[in-house]
Amino acid sequence: MSGAPTSSESPRPESLSKAVPLRERVWTVGTLKYSFGALVLLFIWLLLGDFSYMLRERSANPVTQLMLKKYEASDLMNGIFMLTIPWAVILMVGPLVSYWSDRHRGPRGRRIPFLLYPAPFVTLSMIGLAYSPPIGAWLHGVLGGSPATVNQTIVLVMALFWTLFEIGAVVSNALFNGLINDVVPREMLGRFYGMFRAVSLGAGILFNYGLIGHADTHYTPILAAVGIIYGVGFSLMCLRVKEGEYPPPPPAREGNVAVNLFRDYWRDCFNRPYYLLVFVFLALANLSFIPVNTFSIRAAKAYDMSMQTYGIFLVVTYIISFVAAFPLGWLADRIHPIRVGIGVMVAYTIVAVGGYFFVHDAQSFGWVLLVHGVISGGFMTGAAALPQMLFPNSKFAQFAAAAGFLAAGLNMSLGPLLGLSLDFLGNDYRFTFLWGGAIALTSVIFGAVVYLRWQRLGGQVRYIAPE
Repeated sequence: MSGAPTSSESPRPESLSKAVPLRERVWTVGTLKYSFGALVLLFIWLLLGDFSYMLRERSANPVTQLMLKKYEASDLMNGIFMLTIPWAVILMVGPLVSYWSDRHRGPRGRRIPFLLYPAPFVTLSMIGLAYSPPIGAWLHGVLGGSPATVNQTIVLVMALFWTLFEIGAVVSNALFNGLINDVVPREMLGRFYGMFRAVSLGAGILFNYGLIGHADTHYTPILAAVGIIYGVGFSLMCLRVKEGEYPPPPPAREGNVAVNLFRDYWRDCFNRPYYLLVFVFLALANLSFIPVNTFSIRAAKAYDMSMQTYGIFLVVTYIISFVAAFPLGWLADRIHPIRVGIGVMVAYTIVAVGGYFFVHDAQSFGWVLLVHGVISGGFMTGAAALPQMLFPNSKFAQFAAAAGFLAAGLNMSLGPLLGLSLDFLGNDYRFTFLWGGAIALTSVIFGAVVYLRWQRLGGQVRYIAPE
């Protein structure tokens, strides 16, 4: 896939000759050149990796929530598992790995090593999570614990494997998008993320149609099998995708590495008001979906909805989103992800606030959950390429991690806050929609400010990421 060195930036879409037949066109990104066939092959391998990755993501969270419910963990503990632990890992690991990756040069590139080598550990941590109940019960017996507190020990063992799982998940999530930024031609990003989203939804359909109805009783084989599928599929993608050549990294400065890292991060990412506004917009937009997503299974249980019915609503959600994925990706390429993202967040604000007043039983919860899923999925698809479009290409992973750094602080606080509030409010899960709507409205305000700044920096035609 690699060829002679070219410009470090891909040509803008308007520079491509529309007269060139598709099968004769050549796409470039950095030093990589693709024919039509090579581009198709690249997409196949990346989408295989994405399917393995998203099957893991679609299964690990809901199955772990069901396990926490089974072993009597509170809403507070659920919030800590689903939000505080993952985002604490992002806060500590994400910036370091991203900074290191941007400056790494090796035979496999600057992204692949950080994706390939953690994959077996993610698989092992998922297998450990799958077998946490017997491991926890055995450990409780060895330590001479009371039978009345065995569930607490099981939850602690789950927390250990969940933390290890999240470390690997954070590394792959941070740098998978960095790999896409480095190997996918810029003019194809919106459409690629449309296909990316379609594969993600396909994984969600597979899990929620065929597996979630059995997750209450068969969580061990489900988690273990998904872990193995992830390890094989993701590793295969890493071995088949080739990175190009990169300019030499900045020379290492003398002094403490941690101090230099902090200084570089602060100077590059947090010393420019424009990027701070982008970080806040992205963090709040993604945060607005978290209240409903984190407690959706518990809400379904509270409204006496079976897991089979819950899975059907999600499958319908994913089918609708699947159909809309590629058109949304095309729309993002056409009018820019920032316009799509702001428009979707306006719609979500209305739906989420309305959901608080509309939900009163299992059926109404299911329909609002469906609309929530379609609209939130619209943001995930339509705005997926927004970081690639706004951040500097040479330090993309660093800026993406900086955005995650801010989001981590918000999510770490939100998890316990949501859990404690729901425990205090008698587990009335309608409030998750109200909180989501309030956060979404705030994101719209910040998004409008970012949009005005983006326009002043050149907009869709002449924008160059400030460095």
